[in-house]
Amino acid sequence: MRRAAFTLLELIFVIVIMGFLANYGVELLSKAYKSFIFTKINNSLQANSAMAVETIAARLQYRIKDSVIARQTDGNFQALAGNTDLTAPILQWVGYDIDALRGDSAAAPILPLWSGIIDMDLSNTNTLVSPSTNTAELQTLISALSNAGSGIDNAALYFIGSDSDIQTGYGWNGAAVATQNEAMHPIRRSVVAGEENRFIPINGATGVDNNFNGADIYEYYQLAWTAYAVGIRDYNATTNTGTLMLYYNYQPWRGETYLANGTAVKLMDNVSTFRFMAAGSILKIEVCVNSDLMEDYSLCKEKTVF
Repeated sequence: MRRAAFTLLELIFVIVIMGFLANYGVELLSKAYKSFIFTKINNSLQANSAMAVETIAARLQYRIKDSVIARQTDGNFQALAGNTDLTAPILQWVGYDIDALRGDSAAAPILPLWSGIIDMDLSNTNTLVSPSTNTAELQTLISALSNAGSGIDNAALYFIGSDSDIQTGYGWNGAAVATQNEAMHPIRRSVVAGEENRFIPINGATGVDNNFNGADIYEYYQLAWTAYAVGIRDYNATTNTGTLMLYYNYQPWRGETYLANGTAVKLMDNVSTFRFMAAGSILKIEVCVNSDLMEDYSLCKEKTVF
């Protein structure tokens, strides 16, 4: 009984084909694997950097525009609009409260908790009357947003159209605003029944009742209870990266600073660059991040905020 077998020529062909597959097949598999890893890393960096930029931009959108500063690591600062040193690593601003301005969704009709309007006829140097404002509800909301760290008695008013001194008007120098004629006007609410629409001026440092003597009062205002700061923390000189942090829930008009008093939130790891610049009242921010899985690969995201 005879069996068919490979001839020598067939064996040679099989060996040649197997060698071809061994040489180029592994290379193709390696390239496919690298392409998969690159796509995964790129998508991850794209998503994380976009989220970090959007988080910053969402808060910058509701900034008091005159309050934005660029701060150096040595503590020196200047108004961002006049910043000529684009290497300043820390961006700071005072944000006006947007959550309470949107109103109480459970109420009918939906009304803002602060109206942004001062009734000049009913107000005086000791009390400001703000029609349709509910400071009792404001207290509850701010306390919830700040995890009970702040309230209406930590807040301040900014009068739209007023002059502002960036060096002393906001407390960026680490000292509480000394008088009510600065840019920020520290307030507390009236606890008298039926007077939930009234703001009482206080001293920024101690919270003692004050008055608006010598201050310019305008009809329109923005209410603020927190400032914000963004910068890179724990910078590693070897990897040239650090952690991008957002700080909030601190009041510079009361002498507080973001490092000593702010609540810190991590936005993103492995950040190599956080840059910002201003053109008038328009801001542009950029975040660049490196991958810890792929050498010499980085990705940048930028956004313009009006």
